[in-house]
Amino acid sequence: MPKARILIADDEEGIRESLNLILGEQNELDFACDGEETLAKLEAGGYELALLDIKMPKVDGIEVLRRLKAKGNRTPIMVLTAYQSVELAKEAVKLGALNYLPKPFERDQILSAVQAVLAAKPVQS
Repeated sequence: MPKARILIADDEEGIRESLNLILGEQNELDFACDGEETLAKLEAGGYELALLDIKMPKVDGIEVLRRLKAKGNRTPIMVLTAYQSVELAKEAVKLGALNYLPKPFERDQILSAVQAVLAAKPVQS
């Protein structure tokens, strides 16, 4: 079975490293450090899932979601953030995010959320 291609978009190196340890063995990971890089990579396509931080330099995660939705990009997005707010979660879901996970996260929480999204969408070749 081919590995799913996942984009990890977070400006914190420690978060990227943690997610690499949790998800890297079963998936092909790519990384972005700010919103502009995230948009460029998602617009190029080829990802089965993106994990998106809300607070990033240049373009924040909510604006990334707005721009992707406006362009009709259908990449499944899960939002990760240390800023826990009901309004922020509602806005992210309204803009198309499938899930909203708080930081710090538990290994099993990330694994089960990612597996659920990937199971619902066949891996593209």
